[in-house]
Amino acid sequence: MTALSGPRAAVQARPAAGAVLDVVIPVYNEETDLGPCVRRLHSHLSEHFPYPFRITIADNASVDDTLTVAHGLAGELPGVEVLHLDAKGRGRALSAAWSASSAPVLAYMDVDLSTDLAALLPLVAPLISGHSDLAIGTRLARTSRVVRGAKREVISRAYNLLLRGALAVRFSDAQCGFKAIRADVAVELLPLVRDTGWFFDTELLVLAQRAGLRIHEVPVDWVDDPDSRVDIVATALADLRGMGRLGRALLTGALPLTDLRAQLGRAPLTARPEQLDREPLGQVPVGLPRQLVRFAAVGVASTLAYLVLFVATRGALGAQPANLLALLLTAVANTAANRRLTFGISGRRHAGRHHLQGLLAFGLGLALTSGSLAVLHAAHAAPARPVELAVLVAANLAATVLRFVLLRLGMHHRRG
Repeated sequence: MTALSGPRAAVQARPAAGAVLDVVIPVYNEETDLGPCVRRLHSHLSEHFPYPFRITIADNASVDDTLTVAHGLAGELPGVEVLHLDAKGRGRALSAAWSASSAPVLAYMDVDLSTDLAALLPLVAPLISGHSDLAIGTRLARTSRVVRGAKREVISRAYNLLLRGALAVRFSDAQCGFKAIRADVAVELLPLVRDTGWFFDTELLVLAQRAGLRIHEVPVDWVDDPDSRVDIVATALADLRGMGRLGRALLTGALPLTDLRAQLGRAPLTARPEQLDREPLGQVPVGLPRQLVRFAAVGVASTLAYLVLFVATRGALGAQPANLLALLLTAVANTAANRRLTFGISGRRHAGRHHLQGLLAFGLGLALTSGSLAVLHAAHAAPARPVELAVLVAANLAATVLRFVLLRLGMHHRRG
């Protein structure tokens, strides 16, 4: 690894050679959309971006005329280059393009340009200045404006919720196709990223967070491409496999996180002498009233997420399987959120035990909700959906009380 010390140096505005920003467009069979996309991006960068730039079209094994169109654009527009790979995989294309680039700041965006390009300069400015190490667009911020179908919305939020619970991530949107990274950071992280497909982004961000890097988030305006050819089911399954593999690597210590943090991470701030006797800011008190308030807030969010997932999957799976899936996903995220927000526990110490306690609470909640559904369906063969939801809310409230008791017994006075 390359030794880095001190704060990151700001990128010079006009280096003697090459571009400050390299925007990679990974493509596979995009002969129709590639031309309008690159011309629009090139026009925007020429008019609004104050630094030298390059656009790299990364063609990963297209079998139509995408590569021919790409070479035509490279001949037509200054600063456009083409990289061809013989194997498919968005992650593979990004890794190859970023590794070959000489620009100090690297970015990528999807060919459909779903993200408003006005967010590009706010995305990369903190990397150019040295303030941040990676940057991501987020569609899940309050100020983001997003147009997409309910199915994709539910899947995206469920995926990011699952990431928070399973891998303890703090970034909000792992899948938005609008990201940037400093080249000196990329050279250290890319060799450790194993995924070559759609999980590439998530794996890169998890490693960056565990290395103590600063991830900058930019709320974006996003209009979903209705003609997207992404196989949602196959991608979701691949993401789950990637999460399992990465989780195992983190638990077994297979990744050199200590070395990464020493090389790349930012040192913690030290308090001024007059602050040493004060209680740390943000410390969660051990008192029961405030814990109840915070637990209730997490519980409300979990219940809403549970109901959204249940309604979204009820028609396809049936009542009981939908209840199991929704409860399992929200239970994992609920335990992680309560560790941090309600009981003030950070770090991985005792995390496995706490999640086992959360799974025990999940089992009790599943018994309560499934039993309530069974009783309701025994009394009424086809109950109205509002009645079904009301019964589930009541059962969840009872399960929430049990969850609080179990988690507080296990986590109280164990703040790390």
